[in-house]
Amino acid sequence: MKFSMIFEAQLAHPTPEHERRVLHDCVEQAVLAEEAGFDRVWAVEHHSLRWYAHMSAPEVFLSYVAARTSRIRLGHGVVCLPFGFNHPVRVAERAAMLDVLSGGRLDLGAGRGATRQETSLCGVDPDRTRAELDESLRIIAAAWRADELEWHGELLDIPPHPILPRPVQEPHPPLFLACSRRDTLVLAAEYGVGALVLGFSGPEQVAGLRRAYSAAIAARTGGRRVSTVVNDHFAALCPTIVLDDRREAVRIGARGQRFFAQSIAHWYGSAPPPDEAVHPGADEVAALRQAAEQQVAHLHEARIPVGPHTTATFGGEHAYGTADDAIAYVGRLAEAGVDEVMCLIQMGTVPQDACLETIRRWGDKVIPHFRGDER
Repeated sequence: MKFSMIFEAQLAHPTPEHERRVLHDCVEQAVLAEEAGFDRVWAVEHHSLRWYAHMSAPEVFLSYVAARTSRIRLGHGVVCLPFGFNHPVRVAERAAMLDVLSGGRLDLGAGRGATRQETSLCGVDPDRTRAELDESLRIIAAAWRADELEWHGELLDIPPHPILPRPVQEPHPPLFLACSRRDTLVLAAEYGVGALVLGFSGPEQVAGLRRAYSAAIAARTGGRRVSTVVNDHFAALCPTIVLDDRREAVRIGARGQRFFAQSIAHWYGSAPPPDEAVHPGADEVAALRQAAEQQVAHLHEARIPVGPHTTATFGGEHAYGTADDAIAYVGRLAEAGVDEVMCLIQMGTVPQDACLETIRRWGDKVIPHFRGDER
């Protein structure tokens, strides 16, 4: 099993000064992740989503981390591939450049970035995002398979051009797709790319998603593959705070998750902005449940349908507690068939010292438990 971390660059009270500090804090966490034995760091791409994600240029962030590290892999989790966000040739060029400069350490995930806030900023047509993602992935995979890229597709027409530089990894860095539902998992399997399950699903739900991905892999004919190579890899999100004090770890984790969930509800569901206040000693587990009830009430008032995934991000059963608690939770993810555990530690209200301590605890106790070694 692989272990990674994912960065949103979330922040409460998003002043320019706090924003700068959080971005540097994320770099410090990524550097420590390498020292602690993590295999990979992922960086999201979002635009204009105050509070939720200030990671608008992940290629710059990952390049900076690459220069400060030597072993850990660097993942785009994910690049937004509709053309208004990123032209596929520019994605291929930047990916290859970082792959060269990092010594072949890049992984490339793809997604649609489909919030109205983002699409309206960059002139993206929401009705074209799926088609543009599909064609972009195929162009990127084809960019280095010959001396020159020539593409005549339904959306783009590119006469022969060399795509420079060439990546270190042949024929290209491993490809992944952001997956939040069964239909995107099936699509990832048919594409022959890895699945990044970025929702707050618990182990039981993750097991069902894994079965859907595996079934689609078994059933695929190869007709929809985007590349000559296949990357059947299943990664699942694992929100976590690990400290010696179980109660404090649960309190900090639940508070951070509430900020995360409220931020998503704001940008994806027109809910109010997230609550930024932190009250020492508060019952944050109860506050997380109350926030879920408020979200349902908001949706009912707005006459927005409430489905089974409406409050999924408010579910509090994750790897919060001691190292033993995290080991038990990861064991359940392993039984669910997860190939990679993607630790979500950096959430908007989680202090830097708790993030760093969590990374150390994972490096000292959790990761060695599953690799059979001791640090």
